[in-house]
Amino acid sequence: MEDEPVEFPISDELDLHTFRPGEVKELLPDYFELCREKGIFKVRVIHGKGTGALRELVHAQLKKNDSVIRFELGDQTSGGWGATLVWLKQSEVTEP
Repeated sequence: MEDEPVEFPISDELDLHTFRPGEVKELLPDYFELCREKGIFKVRVIHGKGTGALRELVHAQLKKNDSVIRFELGDQTSGGWGATLVWLKQSEVTEP
């Protein structure tokens, strides 16, 4: 039996606690593209503090993603080093 896709709301916050680390590489670009389609251009990615392995994985993926303008660790009000704030390029609108 194959796992059924789980639908969840697209918002300006992505909590990675419910995902396996192996899913993050595919999840991030897909999620960011959906955010851009919805007009969301700043996303808080919650990876937790832990050992820092997931944070490093997230940051490595962000560096490879062409839709990411920049990213930085959260401040005291946005999760500190347990979260990363990501700024996305605005979607290009094509006229028919």
